[in-house]
Amino acid sequence: MPETQDALWYKNAVFYQVHVRAFYDSNGDGVGDFQGLAQKLDYLRDLGINAIWLMPFFPSPLRDDGYDIADYRSVHPLYGTLQDFKNFLAAAHERQLRVVMEMVLNHTSDQHAWFQESRSSRDNPRRNWYVWSETDTPYRSARIIFIDTEMSNWAWDPISKEHYWHRFFSHQPDLNYDNPAVREEMWDVMKFWLDMGVDGFRLDAVPYLIEREGTSCENLPETHIVIKELRAKLDREYPGRMLLAEANQWPADLRPYFGTGDEFHMAFHFPLMPRMFMGLKLEDRKPITEILTQTPEIPASCQWGLFLRNHDELTLEMVTDMERDYMYDSYARDKTMRLNLGIRRRLAPLLEHDRRRIELMNGMLMSLPGTPIIYYGDEIGMGDNVNLGDRNGVRTPMQWNGGWNGGFSNADPESLYSPLIQNPVYGYQAVNVLSQKRSEHSLLSWMQHMISLRRSTPLFGSGSIEFLYPKNHRVLAYVRQQGDQAILVVNNLSSSAQAVELDLRRYKGKILIEMFGGNLFPRIGDLPYLLTMGPYQFYWFKLRRI
Repeated sequence: MPETQDALWYKNAVFYQVHVRAFYDSNGDGVGDFQGLAQKLDYLRDLGINAIWLMPFFPSPLRDDGYDIADYRSVHPLYGTLQDFKNFLAAAHERQLRVVMEMVLNHTSDQHAWFQESRSSRDNPRRNWYVWSETDTPYRSARIIFIDTEMSNWAWDPISKEHYWHRFFSHQPDLNYDNPAVREEMWDVMKFWLDMGVDGFRLDAVPYLIEREGTSCENLPETHIVIKELRAKLDREYPGRMLLAEANQWPADLRPYFGTGDEFHMAFHFPLMPRMFMGLKLEDRKPITEILTQTPEIPASCQWGLFLRNHDELTLEMVTDMERDYMYDSYARDKTMRLNLGIRRRLAPLLEHDRRRIELMNGMLMSLPGTPIIYYGDEIGMGDNVNLGDRNGVRTPMQWNGGWNGGFSNADPESLYSPLIQNPVYGYQAVNVLSQKRSEHSLLSWMQHMISLRRSTPLFGSGSIEFLYPKNHRVLAYVRQQGDQAILVVNNLSSSAQAVELDLRRYKGKILIEMFGGNLFPRIGDLPYLLTMGPYQFYWFKLRRI
């Protein structure tokens, strides 16, 4: 366990999301594993992150990349053993890195022993661990999430001759959270990992835990009862550990997941991310200021989780139809880049390999209210492969060097769990950790500096935000404040140079100190403060009386 016993550690953290199988293969079988991940912990520590979010690593048929869990209390043999996980966890804690793991509460694989028992007969003691029906007519008001693959939220089971409920793939039956035995069992599963020392959980798909007729079966009051129950047990038995909600909802619907500080510690701010891309393409701050001004206040102990990209498609569920069409036209003209209601691309290709835009977007990620989460490989500008099925195109092997298999594995290339990116722009010969470590001007070096600056400035994690609205709408400017500390952030969302006049009269007499170079800018007076900015340039200024 890291030394600092700060209960709010997650507010000033920088998370790194990693898939064990994609990071480093230690035994040459073509699949990343826990021993390999442990060997790369120094890289993560040197990058500056201080929390690792692990994607699912449980035994699984891997029909949904591990989100279809067949056993909650073990490690997939491809990734190693339970002992390998314990060794990795100890090595991470030695380096003051916290570990948050995925916990898929909503559903299991149809291969899980619980489901096999449940379907074996209608009299089985585990029958009502899942949601069964003689017909496929209940809960008609619930939307279908995977519209590209599923026609219904019900699937017919030929063994027990009934339908079972699933919100995702039909091979992922939903657990029945109206059953107290299910709730107790899932808490026991969480205790199993908490006793081992994990620092928290990302709880997958939480809005869908409970079903009620005549509702959308999302965000129901009963769901919040389940979460409050889990949180109370966590606080009582494991203080200092945290829960992160994956709830792809509008801000007003997300707010209840924090409760009064007695539900989730953190929740992803899903609607913000597409609007950052929209604002950049439109060269207009409005999509960003609009969604953040609609975002309700949250309890002081709670935090938003911010990200630019992750392992899923760039989701466009939380935008209007017109905004979705605009995003598709701007970022996914090729229809193979689209999936469900989203775009399956990594950060660098979305931004057309433009270093200036990549830096600007990361600058906003690090300076807006919340805790930033970096997706593995985005710190070096990795590409994607839209020719791979489902969301696998953004889950390719980490590119460590320009040698055999990009330094990911000693296996024959045909044995890798996924082909490496090999094109001239994003291929591992062009984009890799080793070459970027050799240059102070690489994206990796820039990201290290950026993360260091973000972590040295707790105000970004817990301060307030106030937007400035200069006449030039291509400039997004805001002041982050905590106590008597204030930081001015100014972002040029435009591909051309811009001048902007900011009303800073309330800070009259203060000097601007540019945070990247430590240089002084002129003192603030009565007149509007004039800044000129290059394409996609951004500034962070400390406001000081000197």
